[in-house]
Amino acid sequence: MKLLILLVIVLAIIAIAQLTKVYDLSKNLRKSKEEEISDSDNKLNANLMLIWMFVFFLGTIFLYVRYGNYLPEAASVHGKEVDWLMSINLWGITIAFFIVNAALFYVAWKFYYKKGRKVKFMLHDNKLEMIWTLIPGVSMAFIIIFGLITWNHITGPASPDAIKVELYSEQFKWTARYPGGDKEFGASNYNLIDAETGNALGLVDKEAVALKVNSIDKAVDSIQSIISNNAKNPVFPESYVETLNDKVYRMQRQKQRILDLREYGTPSGVSEWQAGKDDKIVKGEFHIPVGQEVEFVFRSQDVIHSAYMPHFRAQMNAVPGVPTRFKMTPTITTKEMRQKLNNDAFNYILLCNKVCGAAHYNMKMEVVVETQEEYDAWLGKQKSFKGEPSDKKDVATVDVVSEKDVKVGLN
Repeated sequence: MKLLILLVIVLAIIAIAQLTKVYDLSKNLRKSKEEEISDSDNKLNANLMLIWMFVFFLGTIFLYVRYGNYLPEAASVHGKEVDWLMSINLWGITIAFFIVNAALFYVAWKFYYKKGRKVKFMLHDNKLEMIWTLIPGVSMAFIIIFGLITWNHITGPASPDAIKVELYSEQFKWTARYPGGDKEFGASNYNLIDAETGNALGLVDKEAVALKVNSIDKAVDSIQSIISNNAKNPVFPESYVETLNDKVYRMQRQKQRILDLREYGTPSGVSEWQAGKDDKIVKGEFHIPVGQEVEFVFRSQDVIHSAYMPHFRAQMNAVPGVPTRFKMTPTITTKEMRQKLNNDAFNYILLCNKVCGAAHYNMKMEVVVETQEEYDAWLGKQKSFKGEPSDKKDVATVDVVSEKDVKVGLN
């Protein structure tokens, strides 16, 4: 079969080459210059333009029919709104496409060059200006207004009973965090991020503050010891010593920022530092219940990432230092979607939609949509940050943590 296709291609090339020779021969027999084009040639090209218009339009319609359903089924409430808005955009673009191209092909067919035909020069026409200004303007206003309505619906305040999920991004992985029994996220601060102590999200509590401050003190003492020994017995160049002094300065500033952290209260009456103890930290996959509104909060440790969940028509940038959020309500469980697609291996997925580095392609996390009962059972099995529940009697305080308290362990 491959040999037959190859022979057809070779024969087609030979045929084209022979036709070119025939054309050159006919041109010589006519004894006319190549740049001279007859009225019959112009008319032929005009008719070919009209024929090509129909071929072009039929091909476009075929592609729409064959590949028009390019999106997976929307699995969220607002996803249907987004799909509707996208359909309106595509229909508007399609109508404009056919009108504009039909006009171009018609003009090429109708007004091909003829000897003696004169062109009418029109300097300005207010009616035409009004038409091609108002129509695009009204269309764009319609799209923008309905787009803003949809956007405000997605990013507006969540309902009081909405489930909260924080998605924390870093090169090149996602981590999900759920609030504990108090339904409130504990405070977090990037200065407390420490892989050695297991505080990858920088959650704040007294023990985390003590561990981090003591870790900084040990590192500073070690560096200052090197600087002191080098002063007695110079080994390192002055430039390296300056670098070490700068590092000590930056670590001391970090320590001071940690000591200046204040402990505030949450709406539920639990202090932020206490609320984080029973927060659930999840990796690999996260779960959400079907039919229940979910409020997502996005944070980033390093660069700008973009949380993208295509089946839910949801995307939001995760920006370092600036928490972002949106809400959604899933409508189809993972099991139901597998049945719809007849694919037992299907899973919803969270992707990074920003090129965030060399391993960007590997930054994904599976999303499981299930019933409320299944979700509650799964969440109950997840480990908390400290392995202990929040004390709901702990009220908010605004005391500044002192360095003395930190060094004695912060009772």
